[in-house]
Amino acid sequence: MNQNELKEVTIKPTHRALLYVDGVLREVLAAGRHALPRRRHVFARRPQVELVLIDMRERELTIKGQEILTSDKVAIRVSVIVQFRVVDPQAAIQEVENYAERIYGDVQLAARRSLALMTLDLILTNRNQLSEEILREVQSAAARYGVEIQRADVKDLTFPGNLQEVMNKVLAAERMSQVQLVEARTRAEAQAIEMNAKIAAQSQEYEAFARGQRTAAETEAAVLAIKTAAELETLRERADAAQAYVAHPALLRLRELETLNELGRSANARLYVDFGLPFAAGEAVPRGAADRKPNGSDD
Repeated sequence: MNQNELKEVTIKPTHRALLYVDGVLREVLAAGRHALPRRRHVFARRPQVELVLIDMRERELTIKGQEILTSDKVAIRVSVIVQFRVVDPQAAIQEVENYAERIYGDVQLAARRSLALMTLDLILTNRNQLSEEILREVQSAAARYGVEIQRADVKDLTFPGNLQEVMNKVLAAERMSQVQLVEARTRAEAQAIEMNAKIAAQSQEYEAFARGQRTAAETEAAVLAIKTAAELETLRERADAAQAYVAHPALLRLRELETLNELGRSANARLYVDFGLPFAAGEAVPRGAADRKPNGSDD
């Protein structure tokens, strides 16, 4: 834009302008109204003034399908959409001839290099990785000529006809395998839940049985302890009684009389009493003498 006939110029907020005077960059004009250089004398040469406007807004560029070979030698077409904006007007104009065309070429080369290192399966399953690699490579290249690349996304992937059919079958098989995997996991989880329930029930049964055994053992031990204590107490009482009988023989005689009295109350009891009859040693006892009752009767 030659501004030799203008005295001033207005720059919109969406643009910046590079002011060249006699072919030399004088300054980068920001938004607003700016006065242009004038000749200093009526006979002096008019300076050659030129303004180059730069659009600073975010723009979008679509790189159409490029046929590229993957690392496993499959030819595919890739379309990439790029969003960018100029951040350094001076570098965008002076470093490259046309920064938009340069972006186009850089994206093409980045896509070729990235795809050449990836297999078809990796591209299909992880398209984001391809977009990230293209973006990372283009960002570093575009920064040298004052352009910021904000996004570089893979828009379309086109395959040969026969490969597309094969891919559809592969995708269908993958979906079927995923369904079967989910079903198998569901069955395995149900079996695991059932098994855990059985184990828990058996564990409760074993614990109840063990508690019953412990209770029975504790009861038997308590009964045995009580019985042993009673026997010991009986033995102690008998020992005390024996000592009392030794110390007082009359007590033993009294005990004999009590026992005879108790036996005498029973009709079936037999008493054998030694009356001190004068039988010689070895002499036979008269028949019936041993069974004779104290009153001399046979009843």
